[in-house]
Amino acid sequence: MIRELEEKDIAECVKVIRESFGTVAEEFGFTPQNAPGFTAFATTEEKMKERLLVERRPMYIYCEEDRIVGFYFLELQDENACELNNLCVSPAYRHRGIGEELLQHAFERVKELNCNKIRIGIVEENQVLRKWYESFGFIHLWAHKSERFPFTCGFMEKEL
Repeated sequence: MIRELEEKDIAECVKVIRESFGTVAEEFGFTPQNAPGFTAFATTEEKMKERLLVERRPMYIYCEEDRIVGFYFLELQDENACELNNLCVSPAYRHRGIGEELLQHAFERVKELNCNKIRIGIVEENQVLRKWYESFGFIHLWAHKSERFPFTCGFMEKEL
């Protein structure tokens, strides 16, 4: 079941995000030292509270048996677009279609926000993830090597 994130969910949600992105960090050799801004290391309860309560970003969780196992949030941008952020599924719950359900849910929310584009940034080196997004109609726009990260940031977009 997908529902909106509530303040009481934040601590559990942060654990899911850090655990989920932690597998990416492990696979690609990211550490708090070489990528302190990477989601696995930078997500905190304080940041989540600010995004939810102050910035009022639309945030959603996937629950299974009263346990949070997936998450994403949206950020409104210009040009009638929304950025999809932190879409993730707990490692123990992957390959069950939960990521696809969250993505389809995001498409619907973006339309409800009167946007016609959805954008996402990914670790460019993660070709499995890039192909997954491409299978849903995302188009790779460009990539940028940042001094802040030991990876290239890839940017994708889908017209809705």
